[in-house]
Amino acid sequence: MFTFFDRPLRKAAGVMAVLAVTATIALTTTARTGPAEGTVGAPLLQQAAGETGGLSPLFARDRDGRLWDFEPTGTGGFAARVDLGGGYAEATAMAQARISRNGTGTDLYAVLDDRLYYTAERGTDTRVVGSGWGAYDLIVSVGNMAGTTHPDLLGRGKDGQLWLHQGKADGTFLPRIRVGTGWHGMDELTGRGDFTGDGKADLVARSTTGVLSIYPGTGSATADAVVGARITVPGSGWKDYSALVSVGDNTGDGKPDLLGVNRAGALQLFKGTGEPTAPFVAYARLAASGWTSYNLLF
Repeated sequence: MFTFFDRPLRKAAGVMAVLAVTATIALTTTARTGPAEGTVGAPLLQQAAGETGGLSPLFARDRDGRLWDFEPTGTGGFAARVDLGGGYAEATAMAQARISRNGTGTDLYAVLDDRLYYTAERGTDTRVVGSGWGAYDLIVSVGNMAGTTHPDLLGRGKDGQLWLHQGKADGTFLPRIRVGTGWHGMDELTGRGDFTGDGKADLVARSTTGVLSIYPGTGSATADAVVGARITVPGSGWKDYSALVSVGDNTGDGKPDLLGVNRAGALQLFKGTGEPTAPFVAYARLAASGWTSYNLLF
């Protein structure tokens, strides 16, 4: 279990304090640090000048179980990374969502020992949301998919079934709703907003054969009708990315974007267009190498 105290997200400088609640997740007080030269492309990451509004950070867990926070600059880049501490190797799945502080807080979910834990950005405790979450091999926050006020979580079962958990104001969820079956045929699931321009949150998925698709949200909380027919994203090079993730709008134009890590470890930003038939365009390479040192991006 873990607890964050007053994390200085969206500030140009400061010290982050965290509390070690149990030996499972041992966090320590650390200072804001920059990426090591040659490790995560330090010359290509920009330092934030101040508040970045509703933009969301990118969290990255390295292979030693340490969690890093990359704050967005609002122009497509990220500020120097912040060390959020170690011990996260024990988490089998993690996600972020904006729930606390009237939807402006960057909150954290983690699956540990079959339980889902929730920590608000400036909360003083970590709470157990529920048990049985070890049945999922992946959780992802894609925003509000089915019409409630708060962001939802999707969880993919090891049997390939995908489930929607509609969010509540306290970080808990309504009873789950099945999205569909056969999702073990996807090796990447992500999304953080509306990629098709219809005002509803969508899901981005890549098949094990390398086909990237958008599953448009229907806005319905009906079993097996949460997403509509898939839209294939043009291009054949999506299989070349070892990781794909969206944390929403990186560029500040109101449209969610997509980030990809290629096999060489470069971080690529694909700008969202809001057009369902051509939702992404290559925009910028944010780092030349080093991003394969992370085994989870969210």
